[in-house]
Amino acid sequence: MKFGDRFHLSYCTNIHPGQDWETTFDNLKKYVPAVKSKLVPNAPFGLGLRLSNQASIELEQNENLIDFKHWLSEKNCYVFTMNGFPYGNFHGESVKDKVHLPDWTSIDRLRYTKRLFEQLAYILPEEVDGGISTSPISYKPWIKTKDGKSNIFQIACGQLVQLTLFLRELEQKSGRYLHLDIEPEPDGFLENTSDVLAFYKEYLLPIGAPILMQELGVSKNRAEELLLRYICICYDICHFSLAYEEPEFTFSQWAAYGIGVGKIQISAALKILAGYDMDSIWRSLEKFDEPTYLHQVTQSTKNGIVTYKDLPQVLSGEPDFDELRAHFHVPVFIDSFDKLHSTQDHILKVFSYLQKHDITRHLEVETYTWDVLPAELKTEIGDSISREIQWVINHMSI
Repeated sequence: MKFGDRFHLSYCTNIHPGQDWETTFDNLKKYVPAVKSKLVPNAPFGLGLRLSNQASIELEQNENLIDFKHWLSEKNCYVFTMNGFPYGNFHGESVKDKVHLPDWTSIDRLRYTKRLFEQLAYILPEEVDGGISTSPISYKPWIKTKDGKSNIFQIACGQLVQLTLFLRELEQKSGRYLHLDIEPEPDGFLENTSDVLAFYKEYLLPIGAPILMQELGVSKNRAEELLLRYICICYDICHFSLAYEEPEFTFSQWAAYGIGVGKIQISAALKILAGYDMDSIWRSLEKFDEPTYLHQVTQSTKNGIVTYKDLPQVLSGEPDFDELRAHFHVPVFIDSFDKLHSTQDHILKVFSYLQKHDITRHLEVETYTWDVLPAELKTEIGDSISREIQWVINHMSI
């Protein structure tokens, strides 16, 4: 939905199961019209569409893509952003670190992403730019050798250069400006503000610019402009709260280097504050220990951020702390639950920054954990989606 004069706001449909196109479309037809009727019954409603690799392949078959575009038009809906991070199934089975497969060293990741961009270009409204969020290159715990990280970055940059050439050509053909939005997260190759800066400065621009100069016959400055135009960042608020980094710091650092923010994902992490009744606090946290997704936990120390690979590591060790933050996307409209809190305050800081700075036009609520939340927090999904979006509208006084 159009929000104010600047933003397109919606939710990410990775909240719904969608291992294939039939399942994906069935869930869109079930939930989207109902949510739209509660929020903007007489105005266009935007979507953050998530397609698995299999669903995107099947969308290409027969008249599926044409039919989907007609359905969007009939329902007065449009797609302005897509989630191309999870490649496979994202519900009903253990995902954990498999969410990073295939990473950006794989041709499968490149092919999948190109296919999504072609589909987005077909359904995207003419006056809207489109973005696709993607994985943070790869997953740090997989690296076993000294040079492993550097080698992966180099291979990945070669693929991102090919994607840049593809997006440039697609824009020339279709008139649609489309951008890739890399999504930093805990234990990803890109995890925080400095990781992003180092990636652009030490890998993407030095590796990519010479290739584009040769392929396109352009200057170094123009080659770098193209890379910065098409390769952007998805700022997930939950993830950057886990890095303990203030929005003003992050956004100003990136802006100074010309790094664009293609999308802001509105999400909240769990915040665990030490208290006098630690037994109750640990029992509250145990309710969020579930087997589907990775739930990294971070702790800010005098020596930097300590990251625990998953929630069971913390629950089994019960480390001393003043504050922990857990990568569990909780509803954005709650600031506390049981003996725990959320990083809702970080969302409000981002909103405050957006009032004064033009960073992005894409806002996407991304609470994908409704199926695995503690029973006390579970409500009907359609009502929950509507409530989250309405909370954003109420708190973004722009």
